[in-house]
Amino acid sequence: MVCVPANIREINELNDLSKNVTLHVLVDSLETTNFLGEKMQSPVKVWIEIDTGYRRTGVPAARTNYISKIAEHIEKYRNLELTGILTHAGTSYYAKSLSEIRKIYHETTSQLKTVQGSLASAGFPELEVSVGDTPTCSVMKKFEAPISEIRPGNFVFYDLSQLNLGSCREDEISMTVACPVISKAPERNEVIIYGGGASLSKEFYTKRHNVYGLVALPDDEKGRTKSVKNIYIASISQEHGKIIGPKKFVNRIKIGDVLIVLPVHACQTVLLHKEYQTCEGEIINSYQPSIR
Repeated sequence: MVCVPANIREINELNDLSKNVTLHVLVDSLETTNFLGEKMQSPVKVWIEIDTGYRRTGVPAARTNYISKIAEHIEKYRNLELTGILTHAGTSYYAKSLSEIRKIYHETTSQLKTVQGSLASAGFPELEVSVGDTPTCSVMKKFEAPISEIRPGNFVFYDLSQLNLGSCREDEISMTVACPVISKAPERNEVIIYGGGASLSKEFYTKRHNVYGLVALPDDEKGRTKSVKNIYIASISQEHGKIIGPKKFVNRIKIGDVLIVLPVHACQTVLLHKEYQTCEGEIINSYQPSIR
């Protein structure tokens, strides 16, 4: 599944993919729907993206007549198969508590149920319903009708943003970045790593200060790590990461040492690297082509 509204400028790539795989694409407009209908050379499954409050992409859930019109246009084309409705409840990333995350889930589900019912009345029954944001999918224990699919992509690794939301524990964060130390400023209690925005992204969260990543140290013989209190990336540029830490920590770090960093947003970090190395030393290629 290409989980953004179909990019019509990639029609050649979409046609190439659809010849070899069962391709699922998203639409949120009549323009994109009609373009795909006229240009797709092989069958694709089509999902209508619904905006349930995030205000990014998707048709606002209240616009049921327009959603039904998109469904009608999908059905007109031989190579388009209407499969379901889909949303990303991204507002959960701004939640302040677990109860707020649960509330967002229930509000999202309610809106999707209304849209599904409206489509059924318009002659499109039994459509699948897909939700996909890691906070609600991690916190909720049960997924009842109308939900038929969940897509919590970030749960594969988790990260500091999910930890702060309460979606996971630190020992469930399964991806770190190994960053060499390239400079020191002991008089400022700073260590500089070769690990800036080009390695970690420039995302951060704020406690008493901005945090662009936490330094972790080995915690057991299996290679698992644990973050160290008061040692964090305080600022970041393209290639440099500035780590602030206690003087005792800074003094024992040598240029050339490798520090392990827990990323703020794993999704962004993954895209910046071509391979993973497991704790057992296995190298896994993660490179993906332009369509992900």
